[in-house]
Formats: sequence, C-alpha cells, structure tokens
Amino acid sequence: MRKFAPVDFTRVSLTGAFWRERLETVLTRTIPSQYEKLGSSGILESLLLLDPPPPLRIPRGPTGHTHQVFWDSDIGKWIEAAGYALRHRRDPDIEAKVDDIVDKLAAAQMEDGYLNLWYQGHEIENRWTNLRDRHELYNAGHLLEGAIAYFQATGRRKLLDVMERYLDHIRTTFGTGPGQKRGYCGHQEIEIALVKLYRLTGEKKQLDLAAYFINERGRQPHYFDIEAVARGDDPKNFHFYKSGNHQYSQSHKPVREQDKVVGHAVRAMYMYTAMADLAAELGDAELKRACEVLWNDVTSTRMYVTGGFGPSASNEGFTTDYDLPNDTAYAETCASVAVIFWAQRMLNLDLDGKYADIMELALFNGALSGLSRDGEHYFYENKLESDGTHQRWDWHPCPCCTMNVSRLVASVGGYFYSVGENVVAMHLYGGNSATLDMGARKVRVEETSNYPWSGNIRISVDPEGEGALDLKLRIPGWAKGAKASLNGTPVDVATGTRDGYLTISRDWRKGDVIELDLPMHPQRIFANPRVKMDQNKVTLRRGPLVYCLEQVDNPVPVPEIVLPRMAEIAARERQDLFDGITVLEAEGKTLAKDDWNGDLYRTSPPTPQPVTLTAVPYYIWANRELGPMAVWIREN
Repeated sequence: MRKFAPVDFTRVSLTGAFWRERLETVLTRTIPSQYEKLGSSGILESLLLLDPPPPLRIPRGPTGHTHQVFWDSDIGKWIEAAGYALRHRRDPDIEAKVDDIVDKLAAAQMEDGYLNLWYQGHEIENRWTNLRDRHELYNAGHLLEGAIAYFQATGRRKLLDVMERYLDHIRTTFGTGPGQKRGYCGHQEIEIALVKLYRLTGEKKQLDLAAYFINERGRQPHYFDIEAVARGDDPKNFHFYKSGNHQYSQSHKPVREQDKVVGHAVRAMYMYTAMADLAAELGDAELKRACEVLWNDVTSTRMYVTGGFGPSASNEGFTTDYDLPNDTAYAETCASVAVIFWAQRMLNLDLDGKYADIMELALFNGALSGLSRDGEHYFYENKLESDGTHQRWDWHPCPCCTMNVSRLVASVGGYFYSVGENVVAMHLYGGNSATLDMGARKVRVEETSNYPWSGNIRISVDPEGEGALDLKLRIPGWAKGAKASLNGTPVDVATGTRDGYLTISRDWRKGDVIELDLPMHPQRIFANPRVKMDQNKVTLRRGPLVYCLEQVDNPVPVPEIVLPRMAEIAARERQDLFDGITVLEAEGKTLAKDDWNGDLYRTSPPTPQPVTLTAVPYYIWANRELGPMAVWIREN
C-alpha cells in the first residue's frame, strides 16, 4: 500500500545554517551531557542490579508508582540518539559508553530472555502482572530501537541479539495460543520498534507480533481489567478509570473502530504511527481509514497552533474539542515528536501536503521548542503563555522528552525526502545535498536556501543515466503565490500543483536547476471561535514559524499589548539575536497608566498609547532572561 519510502537520513547531508547548527549542538553537547545526567540521576546504576537495591531516587507517588520503572526506556532512547549521532561521525568515547551499557544489559538478561531492570532489581515475582501501568513492553520497544540504531551505525549486533532473545520470550508469553497472555502495553511503542526490526531483517514474525499488539487492543473482556483482578486489585481503583472506559491508553475499543483522539497524547500518537506502519506493510485499508479519521479529528479540533498536542497535565493528554488553554497548556514535547513520526508515515501512504504541513509545523515549533539553544536544557511542557515562571529543566524526573528531541534532531535529514517509482518527493527545505537510490540509478539533489528565514530556494538535479523522472516539490499551505522556474523558464505552479506538491516531469540532465520562491509574508492566524481562550486574539506566523512575544523584547508588559487589525507587520533580520534570526515588528497599542491620578475607577476610558511590539520565533523562547511570554496577542 505504501507508495513512497523515506530516504534514510544518512543519505542526506545538512548544509543549511539552521539545521546544521541544531545538529552540531545535539552531537557535541546534548548527547554527551545526557549521558552524564543518566549517570548522576541513578539510571546507569540500575544496570548493575545491586543487591540489596539502593533506595529509590524517585519516591513512589500516591498511587504507589515511581518513574524509575521507565528507566530502561531512557537508556534505550539515549542509545538510539547516540547511534544516529555516530552515523554522522564516529566517536570512540561515545561508542565505548554504549558498549559498556550493552555489556551490562547482556549480563543482566535472564536465562529465559527476560530483560527489565526494574523488575529484576525490585520485584521479579511480579513481572508481566501490570501491563497497564508498568510498561515492560514500552521499555523493550525503546531498547529495541536503540539496538537497531546502534547496529546500523557500527555493525555491532550484541544489543540486537539481546533484544531478539527478549522478543522470543515476549512472543512466547503473549498471543492467542493456549497458555499465552492476551495482553498489550499500556503505553504503546513496541509496535513501532517491531516494524523497524521487520524492515531491517525481513522476518515476518516481527511484523506479526506488532500486528497482534495492535489488533488485540480494546478487545473485550478488557485485558487490563483481567490482570487487575488477577493481582488482587479492583479495576475501578485505576486513577484514570471512568465507568470502565480505557480511553487513557486508547484501549477503550478496537483501534479500527476509534474515531476520536482521546487519552494520553504520546501514547495516542505512537499508536497511530504503528497503525500507519502496519497499514503500509500489510495493505490494511481499514487501518489506513482509521488513521485518516483520527488525523482529521485531532488536527481540526484538538491541536495547538504550534503543533502541540494535549492540553491537560492531569492525563498528559486530551480533554474535549476546542479545549486549548494557553497558560496551562501541557503540549508535551514527546507528543509533537510523535506526531512527526505519524505524519511521515501518512505522507508515505498518500503524498498529501496536509500531512507534510503538520509535520513541518510540529518540527519547527512544537518539538524544537523542547530543546534549548545550548542543547542542555529542555521543556517537558510547552506552554503558549507564561507569566515568567515557566523555565527550562536541565533534567526531569521523567526524562523522556530529552532523548526524544535529541533523537529527532540527530535523524532530521530523514524527513526531507521520499522516493517512489521514478518519483522523488521533497518535503522540507533548509539546505541539503542528497544522493537518492532510485533502484536502477541514483539521483543527486542539492537544495540551497536560508530556510526558514527565506523562501528563496535553489534545487539542482544530477541524475545517473537517462530516463524520465518526476520531481515533486512541496508547496506549503502557507506559501500563497509561490513561483518556480526551470533553467530560467517559468513553471505554472498553480496548474502543476496537486495535493500540495508541484510536479515537474522530464528527462533530467546534469545542470538542471529549479528556482522556487515561497513567499514568506507575515500572516495573522485566528482561532476557531469555539476555542474560547483565543477569542479576540491573534497570533503571527511567517513561513513555517509561529511567533510569540517575549518580555525581553518589548517595552511594556506582554499581557498589555494590543495589535490593531490594520497594523502593518514587518519582518526584520536581527543578526544580533541567536546568530541571526528574523523577528516581526508592528505598531501596537497599550493603555496609559500615568494619567489616573491615583483613581481606581473613573467615567472616561483608559487612554491608548502607541507601542512597538517585537515577536520572535516560538521555538527560541526562554533562551534569555525570564519573563512573560504569549503566543496569542490581544487584537482590536
């Protein structure tokens, strides 16, 4: 069913300043500093399976839960990010650190293949008794993704062998056969990893296991209730239990019957990613249809303008349609990272620009905001309004977002291109060169631009041999009036664009050059009136970037700034900020306070006075002094 396949990030060299800087920061600062934090937080110590176990670093909460049960996943994600980094350049020190972790994981693995550091170190007698909360399969999934990435980077398969032994144990434990548990994880993830392993090895048993976990989900009687009773617990004691409904983990009904995005945001996005993967590999039209229904639901009723997902801290997820508060927004970094995964899968099922638009939106805004400029501080929650107290962490008790954003940036080149039969599709821009394998021949593509600051893009095509080829260039939904030329001759963009992609078909020859102009006029964005938090407000966007007001750039308190509907918005390059960014400026208004003569009330209205407002890209906020911030600006 899949019409296109993504081009591996190792085939794409990032040459543009924007992504090159982010990548270098992750390679040289983020990944090494994360290893140090894994050590100082006690996560690496858990590999030793000390007896007796040391006191908990993260105390149990009211429900008896500690985040330490997830530590295996943090190790797996760090290995994955390190593996991606090593494919950019080898680093003996990082490799030695990974190999040491691998040796300890191999030593810890039980004779039957089981591997979970929490259970082995604290309560092995309780393994596989609480899939709803303890996430053994989730941990296994991230370790497996790490094993695959490290094998692809170095050719060393020790961790991959460990994980394949573990999968044999899992495959024996779970299924529909006699004596097997008909369970699945409370936190979806292993399904994505299993599809990756299938694509690496071609072993259908990996794909079958992923399909089992997806197909079994939501079957009645509900497995999480069965296992709760088996361990002596009342299913109604679950703190997310609502009338027997398991929406929190998207297991309230079979996945093909789900038509509303609910529950924990990251779990949802991981599950939809796996569903799209399986739809592609198995030709499953029902899974594809379910993904399309869920995509339309979340992007039309439950998505922040930044590409963030999940407004509520109480369930780290979704509430009701159009409930998108700004100052209490959760919008977990992991959720934006996960929707990028999902969007890419949907994009390769159907080359539709609506998926690429959201992939780019979440990438440049909702996800990238989670990583600081210095590469060593993070946002777990991405608020759209702050009174100045919301600041970045140098770590987190549940550090999932830290490695999620680093593994994304380290592999970001893999989101730029897809290839199909005699088709090259370019989804993202930002300066790169790529050698694309088209089966019988290779095609070298070089894209030069200062994106996302400029929409002036130059693309050269250098194919091996002769033969017709379709080049599909994404025309973003925000790029009104886009223009293009081929070797100096204008191309009719309006006629040649379908589903957000401009198709140029020809027998390409060395020296062919396309000039693409994506106008980046500042735009006002308004929310659906059902989003009551944003009524009478506006936000600003230029190109793929959503903007915000930070106090450090503005002369009056951010909440007091009003942007008149007819005010002109100007883009201005600022080389003095963050090595060069584009800010937006406009003449706004505020209300005078110095003419009230001590009165608390009066019969005449406040006096408006002019003020110049300055907006910066949302992803870059909270990298300077603390202060209020707002994405949505009052308007009249």
